Amino acid sequence: MSQSHQPTPAMFSQVDVTAGSTNELSNNLHIEQSELLREVLAAQDRTNEILEELVGVMATTHKQRSQELHQWRNANPRLANSCRQAAESLSQVQIEYLERLTDEIAETADDMEGGEFMLNEFVDRFGPRLAHLNGVIQVLAQLGSTPSTNS
Repeated sequence: MSQSHQPTPAMFSQVDVTAGSTNELSNNLHIEQSELLREVLAAQDRTNEILEELVGVMATTHKQRSQELHQWRNANPRLANSCRQAAESLSQVQIEYLERLTDEIAETADDMEGGEFMLNEFVDRFGPRLAHLNGVIQVLAQLGSTPSTNS
């Protein structure tokens, strides 16, 4: 058996390291990088300004909403108390509902994994009621909450 030796491609190539035009190229690259960094810094500064404005707007909105809730609670103390009691009662209902929901999941988990119909049926059966119940509890809790000391 004769093996023909074909020349293998070179794994290394030569690099010209003379000081010819690389100094000028290096200066141009340095200037370009500096300009890009300035642009990035300017964009970051603008982003920070926008975020500061956004935080200011959100803080103002939150403070206004807190003041409105405080005024509403002062104008309707009996109703605010009723809202608090209703939220507490509904929270107990929610706990029982979540227990039924988790029992249902434990019983039908394999069926839900194996078939999309069972999963859709589960979501249709429990999802909307849970979402609405959470929304009602949240509203009642907010209306019935005691005002914070920093409002």
